[in-house]
Amino acid sequence: MTMARSKGGKGTVWPSERRSYTDRITGVTVTQLTNHYSHSHHIYFTNNGFYGDGKLIFGSDRENVTNLYSMDLRDGVITQLTDLERGRESRIQGTFLHPDGHEAYFYYDNAIMAINLGTLEERILYTIPKNYKFGSLSCTADGQWLCFGLNKDLTQSIAMDTKNGYLGFEEYFRAKPHCMIMGVSPFDGKVKKFHEDQLWIGHVNTSPTQAHLLTFCHEGPWEQIDHRIWVLDISTGQVWKVKDKMPNEYVGHEYWLSDGIHIGYHGFTNSLEDHTGKIIGAVLFDNSHVEQYEFPFQNMHVHSNDLSLVIGDGQQTSAYHGQQFQDTIQVWRNDGAGFKGPRILCKHRGSFHSQNLHVHPRLSPDGKHVLFTSDMSGYGNLYMVDVPAFESLPEMPVT
Repeated sequence: MTMARSKGGKGTVWPSERRSYTDRITGVTVTQLTNHYSHSHHIYFTNNGFYGDGKLIFGSDRENVTNLYSMDLRDGVITQLTDLERGRESRIQGTFLHPDGHEAYFYYDNAIMAINLGTLEERILYTIPKNYKFGSLSCTADGQWLCFGLNKDLTQSIAMDTKNGYLGFEEYFRAKPHCMIMGVSPFDGKVKKFHEDQLWIGHVNTSPTQAHLLTFCHEGPWEQIDHRIWVLDISTGQVWKVKDKMPNEYVGHEYWLSDGIHIGYHGFTNSLEDHTGKIIGAVLFDNSHVEQYEFPFQNMHVHSNDLSLVIGDGQQTSAYHGQQFQDTIQVWRNDGAGFKGPRILCKHRGSFHSQNLHVHPRLSPDGKHVLFTSDMSGYGNLYMVDVPAFESLPEMPVT
């Protein structure tokens, strides 16, 4: 049953909700971008949400349904872009922008949707076939293809909820489902199969500069999969793995650097519980060069535009009192001789309780700001911090 709403809807303008405060550890100014009695979150950290002349797309549950919104970062004014129906499945967090910023693409109600960010007109690009589930999507650098994953639907035999915890994660991995990487043209609806395999494929992510390249992963527990990070040339169908693993080394959460030819990642050695031997690095797409750094601090995700500056989100916050540093945004700087840090940028106090509440820090395209999600107030909200001089930030204590 769909409940009537007293306000809101496509095109509704919401006044600025911004407020700023001083971080108690570092003294930097943190700007809270959203402040509503519902969860809000930025899109997935591998996907750029900045577009146009100072605008940002994000998701919010205001009015009891998840919709796509746009914020003008100059004045904080928010515009509602979609008017989705409660109870129908959506993947707003996985929204992807067309390279020229005129459209955004997202999954809703068993279909891949396109929305014109000027007119707010929506259209269906592709309907997910029976017996398959949608994976993730991204747009090629030339805007010609939306590449996305299709995974065999095994929910009749495996209970799954990977958005709120990892229910069914290992069981689906062990089932070795049939999975495909597909493409649909946003212009004429042409559909093409690029790759398929009899194992779980995830995180389809196109290069921001090389229209023929995308990464994907063999999904599952990092210690159990054959290899995590793979590259696909959609023009030839050639597939190869990158970042050859050393013994007892596990990497993932891969993302493209802004040059579109290097792939960033983080990981660990020995075991996840061992807080020493954590790694961050980047590998050239053809596997010809790897730059990697080891450090004794654990992160859930990292991001960088290049390897001069890397940010990470540490770990979950704790309910206990006392000084804590694991729940902080952390910064590394590469001075040419190697990585220095981490230094603490600010406290995030995020719970990581669900996928939409993962902190997922991301640098703005110009590298001047860090965007992240946190439920430090009880509700997920968007926060942004200017990146100060590295030397002005306090060092991360070794615990």
